[in-house]
Amino acid sequence: MITLSDLKKYDPGEMHKVYDQWPQIAKEAYESDLEPIDLKNIDHVVFSGMGGSGTIGDLFSSILSKTDLHVNVSKGYHLPKTIDENTLVVTTSVSGNTVETLTNLKSASNLKCKVIGFSSGGLMEQFCLNNNIEHKNFSCIHSPRASFPNYVYSMLKVLNDILQIDTKDIIDSISVIEKLSQKITSSNINSSNPSLNLANWLDGVPIIYYPWGLQSAAIRFKNSLQENAKSHAIVEDMIESCHNGITSWEQKTNIRPILLEGQDDYIKTKERWHILKSYFDINSIQYYEVESIGGSILSKLIHMMYLLDYASIYFAVKTKINPTSIRSIDFIKDQLTKVSYSE
Repeated sequence: MITLSDLKKYDPGEMHKVYDQWPQIAKEAYESDLEPIDLKNIDHVVFSGMGGSGTIGDLFSSILSKTDLHVNVSKGYHLPKTIDENTLVVTTSVSGNTVETLTNLKSASNLKCKVIGFSSGGLMEQFCLNNNIEHKNFSCIHSPRASFPNYVYSMLKVLNDILQIDTKDIIDSISVIEKLSQKITSSNINSSNPSLNLANWLDGVPIIYYPWGLQSAAIRFKNSLQENAKSHAIVEDMIESCHNGITSWEQKTNIRPILLEGQDDYIKTKERWHILKSYFDINSIQYYEVESIGGSILSKLIHMMYLLDYASIYFAVKTKINPTSIRSIDFIKDQLTKVSYSE
């Protein structure tokens, strides 16, 4: 079992202490004096961002999936061709220097659409100031991935009039992670901690199965395992995998399945979960189930992301990995600064 001394030893950057504060960070961000932006006739929103910032777009896309608002998530150098005067392009880069997002920001500035930038400064803020583009500056807390609740709840405040997410749902989601924090944070290092239990079970390469609606939680968990624990990780749409990926289990492997199940999954999805688990049981394949809570889709996703993110930190510590260090990403960024490119 991981101990507090293990956390201190293998997490010298004290990422876990920031995660301990996630509910407070979320609450302070949403209760801040940020003013909502007033834009009319928006029927299409494009979220542009990479890594942790990209996950924010995934989250909003999931939340808005049952609304009339058309949502795209752009991860890379290209914006969708469907952008028009009723489109809002939301560019998010915690550092403010993400090359792909800056490229999209520059592209959007030349189109007949609305644009807003969110960052902690950097080149994004400067470009927005120079080109009369709306920009909001939010602090980076420890690292971009650890800053997740600060950005999510600040953006919920700023974009509220456009996204029209129920205020009660937002407040309830903060209450949900406040309750969860009592179980999963470093103040509760014992067998009643669900994040720690998942980390203790983890071994080999995790494959994360998800249903429609929980994709953003699966992607976030994959990213967190990769960045924090330096672990390979795979994500699979559970329904689609039953038509292809399931055959991979016919061979011996060190892959470990984790099932992200929605409490309110569609009845046919629940049926498929039952069949998939039966297949695993028959073939003696161990799997781990993580079920969402009830409530709004925002509460479901934030709760699951918090639980899984913390599991990735515990898994890093369990494997004696510093969760803060990202040498490989730093290498890529360093190489990018040596490459000249133009739009």
